[in-house]
Amino acid sequence: QVQLEESGGGSVQPGGSLRVSCVASGDTSSSRCMGWFRQAPGKEREGIVILRTGDTQPWYADSVKGRFTLSHDAVKNTAYLQMNNLKPEDTGVYYCAAEKRTYFASCPALANWYSDWGQGTQVTVSA
Repeated sequence: QVQLEESGGGSVQPGGSLRVSCVASGDTSSSRCMGWFRQAPGKEREGIVILRTGDTQPWYADSVKGRFTLSHDAVKNTAYLQMNNLKPEDTGVYYCAAEKRTYFASCPALANWYSDWGQGTQVTVSA
């Protein structure tokens, strides 16, 4: 199992920035897929950043492409999601997730593929 803990959420005005973090512990060497997801009230949990172990570039959802950037500190087992030019529609609970399996060598951007989840951190973007 992998234990995940998010932090760094908060409230920001449109156009502002936040950086959320995900610290991983436990059997992290077994994970092959890592993702950031978010869930707005009344909506499905949405994959926004997906990274397969060994890849240099993650996949970004169209809704965040060009505004969000993933980085990773392997020594600290910590992933960071820098979120710039935030919009009200970015509001939601942000989760990081990990999964040891790939789907035919790919990491799906679907929440039900992932087994290990953090508790989430709230991000609110409002004027």
